[in-house]
Parts: sequence; structure tokens; C-alpha cells
Amino acid sequence: MRAAVITALTGPDAVAVQERPEPAPGPGQVLVDVECAGVAFPDVLHTRGEYQRRPEVPFTPGWEVSGVVRSGAGAVRAGDRVAAMPVTGGLAEVVAVDEHLVFPLPDGVPFETAAALPLNYLTAHFALTRRTRLAAGETVLVHGAAGGLGTATCQLAAALGARVVAVVSTPGKADVARAAGAHDVVPVDGFREAVHRLTGGRGVDVVVDPVGGDRFPDSVLSLAPEGRLLVLGFTGRGIPTVGADRLLSANASVVGVASAEFWADDPGYPSRQWRDLMPLVRSGAIDPPIGATFPLDEAAAAIRELDERRAAGKVVVHMPRHHGSARTR
Repeated sequence: MRAAVITALTGPDAVAVQERPEPAPGPGQVLVDVECAGVAFPDVLHTRGEYQRRPEVPFTPGWEVSGVVRSGAGAVRAGDRVAAMPVTGGLAEVVAVDEHLVFPLPDGVPFETAAALPLNYLTAHFALTRRTRLAAGETVLVHGAAGGLGTATCQLAAALGARVVAVVSTPGKADVARAAGAHDVVPVDGFREAVHRLTGGRGVDVVVDPVGGDRFPDSVLSLAPEGRLLVLGFTGRGIPTVGADRLLSANASVVGVASAEFWADDPGYPSRQWRDLMPLVRSGAIDPPIGATFPLDEAAAAIRELDERRAAGKVVVHMPRHHGSARTR
């Protein structure tokens, strides 16, 4: 099979497409012929050895895929259309995935859409429903709102009845965030003042922050009384500290969101989440915006799209045996 392989921990340019042996599924694993693979920020971190899980080089990245089951396990049967979260190995023509991370795909959902669903939407669902128990009528501020996780959070928060305020860096990304369900869009520069104006000085109930870095203090200051700041990651490459005095005075909370670690402790939880999300997919309330698609031969460029912060919407890689070599942007 052909696969994108990280050959050195020096960034996306060290990703090369190579011939590799097909994986042999272990006990409780499903073998999937991949149609499409989603590209996620953990793939960027993997190229530099910065993710908490560090496989030995060379290895194939790729957190999420869609495709057709070749050999099943448990309730999954050969020929089933599925989405799946292999965590690594997805940027390849074939991947083996633990059965509890393989999800049935409703008829009519395209493979491209399906590859954009597992990691970002299950993470957003875990953040909003489990870690903060978002209520209808609350206001949510979403950082990185035009990226894959950001658009997923905007769509799901809106579907849950929240008012969504998106933080973006460019006018083009503002359009993406609005299309994903954001009711208001504010620029990164001066977002705290904009939030103050939009909320009449009250602040927001929830901040969803996968970015961290130097915007974190203003996120804390944007919280309403009893507000919650959800920490999902640090794409801004800086790990911030918290001003505990503000948390005290506002009765506010900072809440960690580590979905992969939670899924490892409760393997049945992702499937329950998937069942919760599927009615929203069928109704169109969830429809991931695809920002760019690449053939497998350009996997390095696909990962670089995220690394250089150009991505607006989800980046997806198509397997070339099905889709040729043209790139769309």
C-alpha cells in the first residue's frame, strides 16, 4: 500500500509518500480500505515529535479516516461504510483501527464529509456536553473558529441552542465561521473589547480555546460570572498561566478537555457520542466545511496547510486510487 510517512521529526517537509506493508489487524481491530483521511493539528505535532504520544520514526500519521471495512470485528462487518479514529496510520490506503473507534456511516454521507467528523466533532461534543454541560441560551466564544475544531465547535454549540461568538484572524476566515453557525464574529486583535460590547459588559458563559498563547489572559477576562474557560490545546505554541485572582472574583473555572485520554479510560464513550451526533448530521445541523483537499502524494502540503495557519475549514486527503491527483482549494 501507499502511505504518508514521517521520516524525521523536523516538520511537515519530512513527510514522504512510500510503499509500506499493509497492516495486519490485531484482536478486536477492524481493517479499513481508506477513501479519505482528515488532517488534524495533532498530525502537525507528530511531525515534530511534540505530541504526547511519540511513535518511533518512521511512522504514518493520521487521526481520522472514512472508508469501507475489509475485515471486521465485533458488530462491524466487511463492506460496511465507516468513519474511524486510528490515531496514527490514517494517511494510508489501508489502516487497522480498534473496533470501539470505528463508527457506522449513514447512507448519503459522503466519505469526504465523514473523514472530517470523528476527531473534531467528538472532541467538541465532549467539551460542550461533558466538560461544561452547555445550556441553551448561553453564549460561547470560540477561538480558532475557522479551523476544523473551531468550525465543529461553532456548529455544535449553535445546534445546542447557544449564541456563538467566533474569533478569527482574517475576513475570509470570518466568512467560514459565519457559515459554520457563528452568530457574531470578532477579530483576534481586540477581541476582549469586542466581547464586552456584544454582551453589554457581562462577558461570555463559555470560552473554547484550542489556541492558548498570549490571548489566554484576555479570554479569562472575557468570562461572565461563573463562566468556564475550556482548554483544548495550544496551537499558539505557548502554554499560558492563569490569573487566579480573576477566577476568584468572577467565580470562574478553567476546565481541561483531554478527549483522547478520556476515551482511553472509557472505550465505549466515543460510540455513544457518535449516536448522539448522527441525528444532527442527518438533519444538516452538522455539516463540516471542507477548506482544502489534497491527493495522498501531497500529504506534506496538507499538513503544512495547518502548520502555517492557512486552513479555513477542514483539510482532507483523498486516496489517489479513487480520486486522481488534482488538488482543490
